[in-house]
Amino acid sequence: MLENIDAVIFDLDGSLVDSMWIWRQIDIEYLGKFGIELPENLQSEIEGMSFGETAAYFKNRFRLPDSIQQIKDDWNAMAWDKYTHEVPLKEGVDSFLELCAERGIALGIATSNSRELAENIISVHGLENYFTCIMTGCDVGKGKPAPDIYLAVARKLQVEPGRCLVFEDIIPGILAGKAAGMKVCAVEDDYSIVQKEDKIAAADYYIEDFIHLPDICKRKKIS
Repeated sequence: MLENIDAVIFDLDGSLVDSMWIWRQIDIEYLGKFGIELPENLQSEIEGMSFGETAAYFKNRFRLPDSIQQIKDDWNAMAWDKYTHEVPLKEGVDSFLELCAERGIALGIATSNSRELAENIISVHGLENYFTCIMTGCDVGKGKPAPDIYLAVARKLQVEPGRCLVFEDIIPGILAGKAAGMKVCAVEDDYSIVQKEDKIAAADYYIEDFIHLPDICKRKKIS
């Protein structure tokens, strides 16, 4: 998997850290303040959107009185404690990061989350020295599945897209990495388990966790 790879780029939520579960709860609590019940299809409709795009979507769809900036500030405040105390790294990812560092592979993050929360989770787990680039969807023109964010990280890392490997947990992110011309490894996550077969079909590789990655690197795909 790491052959001819000079950079590894991680999506954050659901790929590097086990955090997708918190956002449904935050959406329930946030909309509840306005007397609005969470629509069943909401998460699938906002998959891949940047933090700002999601805030604009909420404001327009639910006709919220608050500004987009206020919506983002409220979400950051609601998520901060959960990210600090309740969100673990994906199992085995710390050892994989060490392996990449030993091989001189550059590491970056391409997230649809806010910069505040991305930097917080990296700091909480002591990963600052691994990642030389953190890019958010708000830093580029379009959110996933557009390739903009992955291409931007590759430019920042000064690595050609074809020599980058992406780790993603949802279909829009996988499609973004592929559209950028990169190899993509789909990561299993409870949040997107119903998409497992679609993720396997769309990605170059599929892993259940990072623990057995050395063995999985010898194969193109597993199911």
